Amino acid sequence: MTQSKNKVVIFLGPPGAGKGTQAERLAHEQQLLKISTGNILRDHVARDTELGRQVKPILDAGQLVPDQILIALIRDKLASMDNVRVIFDGFPRTQAQAEALDVLLEELGAPVNAVPLLEVPDQILIDRIVERGRQAAAKGEAVRSDDNEETARKRQQVYREQTQPLIDHYAARGHLYTVDGVGSMDEVYGRILEGMK
Repeated sequence: MTQSKNKVVIFLGPPGAGKGTQAERLAHEQQLLKISTGNILRDHVARDTELGRQVKPILDAGQLVPDQILIALIRDKLASMDNVRVIFDGFPRTQAQAEALDVLLEELGAPVNAVPLLEVPDQILIDRIVERGRQAAAKGEAVRSDDNEETARKRQQVYREQTQPLIDHYAARGHLYTVDGVGSMDEVYGRILEGMK
């Protein structure tokens, strides 16, 4: 596995900051696989797998899924790739997850390249999440169980408490850079690319 072909980008930012949208675009333009543990977990819940039944009550309560479950999911995904060209969206969320991911990436010879941190004021985040739920309902789509104000506020609080050590972890390694997440999608995307140079 040659390191030059590997690329690992980790998007950080609170729920509703637009990580998913921006990660999707970057993945498409740079031929990277976007790994969203949230999507993988929601898929298991929707398919009513054993794992899905295990994590559904945790997700519904706005809590975080245990590290060993997430690391196992990611190890499984990365081990099957010839070149590790990925974007992580919503993972890692804790210092322990970051350290486990560092070990796994080192084993695979694919170090972290960049960690953009999207920053958006709290009230804008809450409004975005509630609006996302409203739009899904208006289109007759399934509304995510966490797209409501109460759960959104709880998730912001959990994010703040648990993610600060993560921000420090990647800042200390020189991978982290902050991105103003307010503005048009193109403006924010431009800032992300600028920071990756």
